[in-house]
Amino acid sequence: MELRERIGKLLTDAGCVGFGFTTAEPFPEVRVRLADAVASGRSAGLPFTFRDPATSTDPGASFPWATSLAVAAMPYVPDSGSPGPASPGTARIARFATSDHYRPLRAALGAVAALLVAAGHRAEVLVDDARLVDRAAAVRAGVGWAGSSTLVLVPGAGPWVLLGSVVTDAALAPTEAMRRTCGTCTACLPACPTGAIIAPGVLDARRCLSAVLQSPGWIPSEVRVAVGDRLYGCDDCLEACPPGDRLLAAAVPGKGRVDVYRLLAADDRSLRAGYPHFFVPRHEGRWLRRNALVVLGNTGGGDAVGVLAGYAAHPDPMLRGHAVWALGRVADARARAVLGVVTRTDPEPDVVAEAVAALA
Repeated sequence: MELRERIGKLLTDAGCVGFGFTTAEPFPEVRVRLADAVASGRSAGLPFTFRDPATSTDPGASFPWATSLAVAAMPYVPDSGSPGPASPGTARIARFATSDHYRPLRAALGAVAALLVAAGHRAEVLVDDARLVDRAAAVRAGVGWAGSSTLVLVPGAGPWVLLGSVVTDAALAPTEAMRRTCGTCTACLPACPTGAIIAPGVLDARRCLSAVLQSPGWIPSEVRVAVGDRLYGCDDCLEACPPGDRLLAAAVPGKGRVDVYRLLAADDRSLRAGYPHFFVPRHEGRWLRRNALVVLGNTGGGDAVGVLAGYAAHPDPMLRGHAVWALGRVADARARAVLGVVTRTDPEPDVVAEAVAALA
């Protein structure tokens, strides 16, 4: 009990809004849900905990010595700020990614691990780690409850939290899971711009803009308009969640907007340095450029034609394809002239098809 109390004080003093303890026993029901999402395609081929559900739902698979999990929730709002209203030439970043908001959580859990090691135990920090479904651990430890949006909701903070655990061989008495649920509230379902939350607690990541914007490949044409001015992440279901209203109201506008033109003019090294905490495939700048081109197609006007025309001749066919789609959205005479050239000269059939569709 004394060790639990010392852990709780460490986490509270560090700013965590919730913490709890649970066993390192497997999460069989979660394993079934992950496997079903993979089999049905709803996982959209995402890695993370979907890659190996047998491992991510069983702490003992990675840590045979594990006995307990100490689980914590750290808020990132209001410190994240809010992007404010849309403005031409800018794109917004979801609040969880306006900076490396995982850093204070890692530090807090690192202090817990150090305390456990000093007490003679083994301990390892798991933050944003594919070896553990952190939401399942948080729910079983009583840190929060499973929301209709599939996010864990924490009293006083709602969905605006990041989750992490310390796995240890210390025998820490478990805390009780919450009895609280979302009840009849399904405000997050209609709030999703693409209908990705297909039922309470069920997400189709193929439609989720947060997943789409960090996945490889071409952004599906049917969701590009819904991307709006989003560069990375989407907060719509979180903004609709009533338990998070208090923290959201305290977030000061002004953070989370970036200059799209500057981003598209930057080299890859600058993009990696500017957004080191973004999870995009192989940390390649082309995925952020792809997203920015879609944003420009949704929010840019005639001023965007020069930049988009330059990207319509880019060596990367994927970027050319998104640029010509964006030119079709601008739809002025100069844009149509560029599209006409692309239909006649581009060697890639997919790019030509985008240009033909844009002209139509």
